[in-house]
Amino acid sequence: MAEYEVTELFTVPREPIVLAPGAVHVPDWLPVARQHDLVAACRDWVRSAPMRHQVMPGGGRMSVQSVMLGVNRTPYRYGATGGAEVAALPDWLVDLGARAVADAYGMVDAGDVGVPEVEDVVRGFVPDSALVNYYDGAAHMGMHQDKDEFSAAPIVSLSLGDTCTFRFGNTETRTAPYRDVELRSGDLFVFGGPSRYAFHGVPKVFPGTGGLHLGLKNGGRLNITLRMTGGHRRAH
Repeated sequence: MAEYEVTELFTVPREPIVLAPGAVHVPDWLPVARQHDLVAACRDWVRSAPMRHQVMPGGGRMSVQSVMLGVNRTPYRYGATGGAEVAALPDWLVDLGARAVADAYGMVDAGDVGVPEVEDVVRGFVPDSALVNYYDGAAHMGMHQDKDEFSAAPIVSLSLGDTCTFRFGNTETRTAPYRDVELRSGDLFVFGGPSRYAFHGVPKVFPGTGGLHLGLKNGGRLNITLRMTGGHRRAH
């Protein structure tokens, strides 16, 4: 079977786009050198807390491997470390997450963002937790909502390595309507405001499209999501 290939010949520049109110895709946000730095950082993090295939409450084993850092997210459905110490969230990654929200919401017309009081949202975003997911060529992520945080602050998603199909849906159901978008290495996706609790997932990863170029020995895709865990009560 032929591998999915991305060619740079006749490549059309990709522009930031609002997929839904509060959901912004910024292609090629991370420079290549920064992508390499993030991959190296991920290697350091998993030395102290190796990635694991999490088992869901129903008994199913996730095809994605994951590890968390920052605030201890033990009650969360996935991302648990199996008793290993949770790595600290470095200041530079906190700063990167804050800049990601500012850039995503600042690169499109303010009227198109669809986030009430967007300037306050940007100023108030200080992530305290990160989840790192690794997808091999056969891995996928079913449609789900990020509802374990006690905060309605935006979610920041950074893509590294192989290209994937990212499916972004609605806030009511796992089924249609949804939109599929291609996330490549270096892409940024931020969703907050009216789209904060939208169902989303990764139905497919395309092997050989970026992972090997970033030094991932077996290829694959790394996804880093930065978030605010919030206080003791959910904001929704």
